[in-house]
Amino acid sequence: MGRRSLASMLFLAAVLAAGSVPSLLAQTPDAKVTSPANSWTPPRTADGHPDLAGFWTNASVTPLERPKELGSKEFYTDAEAAEHDRHELVDRTSWDRLGSQSRVHYDMSQFGLDVSLVKVALSRRTSLIIGPEGRIPPLTEAARKRRAEQAAQRRGHEFDSAQDRPLQERCIVWTNEGPPMMPAAYNSNLEIVQGAGQVAILQEMIHDTRLIPTDGRPHLDPGIRQWLGDSRGHWEGDTLVVDTTNFTNRTNLYGSTEKLHVVERFRLVDQDTMLYEFTVDDPATWTKPWTAQLPLARIAGPIFEYACHEGNLGMPNTLSGARAADKAGK
Repeated sequence: MGRRSLASMLFLAAVLAAGSVPSLLAQTPDAKVTSPANSWTPPRTADGHPDLAGFWTNASVTPLERPKELGSKEFYTDAEAAEHDRHELVDRTSWDRLGSQSRVHYDMSQFGLDVSLVKVALSRRTSLIIGPEGRIPPLTEAARKRRAEQAAQRRGHEFDSAQDRPLQERCIVWTNEGPPMMPAAYNSNLEIVQGAGQVAILQEMIHDTRLIPTDGRPHLDPGIRQWLGDSRGHWEGDTLVVDTTNFTNRTNLYGSTEKLHVVERFRLVDQDTMLYEFTVDDPATWTKPWTAQLPLARIAGPIFEYACHEGNLGMPNTLSGARAADKAGK
């Protein structure tokens, strides 16, 4: 760990111990989201819709699934949330989730990836997945069988070629890009550009842009499949609703299939907070749909280039290591 990284960690720990976290954390939006007294009026575009444009982050220390010991407890109290967030931000697990100092081959502080530089929109939720279970539903029997067959086919062939490695490792697409858009280990930043009849979302992590027509056009023909699916948006009051279908059978959101269907909702809560909610449905994978909710915090930007292929030293190293192991008879 570099000296600057250590200094950043010590500074954050000192701030947390003092009981305040200036600028690092956005105010929790839960009270504003649920309160009918919220009379804030969002800025609007020329066509009258809320202006979602800008730079945002979905960095989070809230786990996707609720810890089993919490049962059906969906929200922490204010006191519990303060203690939980304070613990999570200095706990090793959360540091790894937001940007590890130990898993990468460069000094994160040098490249602006130190976790102390990450803005986090905290929430009193115990998990991103909402509802009494707070967890991804069970797999269908067909999905369990499919996963077992796929694992058996891959066993012993994981390092045969680049095509046998995961999509993320091959710099094709990252699962967190979505839809649904999930917090990543680092670079959990995105830019929204909004115009008449179109919304574009640029992800910093691997740098893909999703174009979302909002002019009422239908989805693409079912025979056309895309890594990020086919997104179509419409407005329900001040909420942007995005419906995405036409995924490939290799997108693999926790083992999903081409039947994956995602519905996202974007709603401004205040000038610096947006509520992002998504519902995932794949009858070929899960026994029922599941919904998650997390705040997006506004950041200053800009979005930087994520040149995955240019720096993808891991692929040749991984495959050459596998060939060396083959020659050694391992």
